[in-house]
Amino acid sequence: MITIWGVCRSRATRNIWALEELGLPWRLRPVIQANRLLAKGIDPAAPDAPFNTRSREFLRLSPAGAVPVLEEDGFVLSESLAINLYLAGKTDGPLGPATPREEAQMLQWTLFGATSVESPALAIQTLFGAGRSADDPEVKAAEDSLLRPLAVLEAHLTTHSHIVGGRFTIADINMAEILRYAQPDAALMGRFPRVKGWLELCQSRPAFKRMWQAREAEPA
Repeated sequence: MITIWGVCRSRATRNIWALEELGLPWRLRPVIQANRLLAKGIDPAAPDAPFNTRSREFLRLSPAGAVPVLEEDGFVLSESLAINLYLAGKTDGPLGPATPREEAQMLQWTLFGATSVESPALAIQTLFGAGRSADDPEVKAAEDSLLRPLAVLEAHLTTHSHIVGGRFTIADINMAEILRYAQPDAALMGRFPRVKGWLELCQSRPAFKRMWQAREAEPA
């Protein structure tokens, strides 16, 4: 049985989506982020604090104190994108690589998303969530940082229906979940229609909808 330590309102959504696509048996062990408790005035170290990323038991599993973490038969793996690559690779199905070259391409696009897209995309989500407008200088700076990588992705999707292999794979899940952070910026997404259409297609999948429903049902 696969255990995902984390909560739906975290990067664990990437793993939950993948697991729902793969149909693997799994369970969620709730671990709330310590910074969310601090924001509510709760001391993560207090004896009555909810189980969180600074709890001793969790730190033994993940010294970095970050969710999500996968545990399976004594095997422990952190980093959500690495977890997804592992899940896709361990199963014989369309989400994983069919050849060593596809495996390399899935890794390439996952690293591209993590290094070139995630930070400015996350900044956009955070700024919009804080009520900043599209003409805010920090929003503009984040948009500017995304122009080159989104242009690369737009060009790729001009000649490819999906990220790798002409089919929906773990590379699509990884990139879609990274890019989701920038989705509130309608003006930015509108500049890249193929990226926007591909993202909406990914999010129309039943497995994504099940994951998102669970996320929405979880307390903020």
